[in-house]
Parts: sequence; structure tokens; C-alpha cells
Amino acid sequence: MYDLIRLHRRWLKDSIRKTVDWSATDQARGIPPPPPQKPVPPDALPVALPGTDRFEAVCDAGLLRILRGRRSLRRYADIPLSLEELAFLLWATQGVTGLPGEAATHRPVPSAGARHAFETYLYCRKVETLKEGIYRYLPLEHSLLFEFAGPRLADRITEACFGQRFVGQGAVTFFWSVIPYRMEWRYGPAAHRVLPMDVGHVCQNLYLSAEAIGAGVCAVAAYDQGALDALLRLDGEEEFVIYLAPVGKRPAAG
Repeated sequence: MYDLIRLHRRWLKDSIRKTVDWSATDQARGIPPPPPQKPVPPDALPVALPGTDRFEAVCDAGLLRILRGRRSLRRYADIPLSLEELAFLLWATQGVTGLPGEAATHRPVPSAGARHAFETYLYCRKVETLKEGIYRYLPLEHSLLFEFAGPRLADRITEACFGQRFVGQGAVTFFWSVIPYRMEWRYGPAAHRVLPMDVGHVCQNLYLSAEAIGAGVCAVAAYDQGALDALLRLDGEEEFVIYLAPVGKRPAAG
């Protein structure tokens, strides 16, 4: 069984680190894009739904504003987040809301079997009261652990993300690592099917919670796996980066 788990785990990691030849995609070759929706049969009778102007009758107006405003943001105002704002983002993405037993935790995001196989690392560039450096979130204590500081952290992160400069220009950059065994312990090789889904749930909560505080996010999956693991001092086998996202306040309009 362990050999099969190891094989599946390597597939998961290799699927993350794989470099894509963008020049070979159909878009690069000028082929028209596929339609965003399957065609409707000519004899079909779709049921018209109430318009978006009716949603406030059934939904909180604040949530509607957040959902309508959510967009990926790659330009950030050069102002810090408060420690309270960062605490909110961390709680909204991986905070603990209940402890049903030693094998599970309840959090604001769903996870298969409530296993929550991720660790949250942060590059805090501009957070009030925090010195610049790499931190790790401790969800059980709802606290931050300072990991290390060093020269050129923003530049090194940019380099590990293939030159995407915005990744190191937010107030904070979130990095989620995965510890596969947390999920494998319960689901064996099937763990690797749900891990990418679970981290998507986490990042979507970051998008929505950031929108609520007037900030923006841009999720990033294009990075050098080995370089980013090394930067965060992860072993690259039992724990490795699976997703990341910078966060920053929105620049002034105009």
C-alpha cells in the first residue's frame, strides 16, 4: 500500500511542478476557444430564473457586494495590512471553529474527512507591528510563528514564480504547503484526488475575505517547485508548496 501511496504522491507533486510549453497550446496556435457553455438543444424550454436584482430578498447585501466585486488583483497599494486584518484572513482560510476529535478539525473551509492537510506560510512584507519575514500560522492557537528573515525575500519569491513581480509586491503573500500524509492516513491513495480540491476551497475563502476588507488577491500556480520549497525550507517530499496568493489593499481609483 505504501508504494502505491508514494507513487500517487509523486504524481501529485510532478503535476504541480510540470513546466508547460505555452507555445504549443491551441491558443498560441490561433485556434478559436471552446464555447463557455454547451449548446442548448433547439427544442429545449429553459426555465427563467429571478434576476440578480432580486437576490437581496434572500441574501445579505454585504455578501452580495463581496461576490459581485471579487476579481483577481495584480496591483496593490503600497500600504500595510493591520494585524487584525491579517488575523481575519488567516482565520477565514484555516482558523479552527471546532475540535470534534483528535482526528479532525472544523474550519471555515471544507476538507475531506475534516483532515485539513495544509500549512499556511506567509511572507509578511507590510503588516503593522510585524517585521518583514517568513511566518507560519498556527491554527490551533490562532497565532503566528516567526520562521526566518533574510535579504531579497521579495526578489527571491519573484524569481521562484518565473518573474511574476506582483507575487512579491503585496502586503502579504500566502503560501500553502501540503503534508500529504494527513490525508493519506485516512484515505490512502484516494487522498491525492481531494487535496487539490481542498486547497481551492482555502484560496476561495481568501478571495472573499480579502474583498471584505478592501483588499485583493491573485492566486498563483505557476512557480518553480524546487525553488519555492527550498525558499520556505520545506523538504519537498513529506511537505511541499501546492498554491500561493499575494494579498494587498486595492490602489486608489484612477
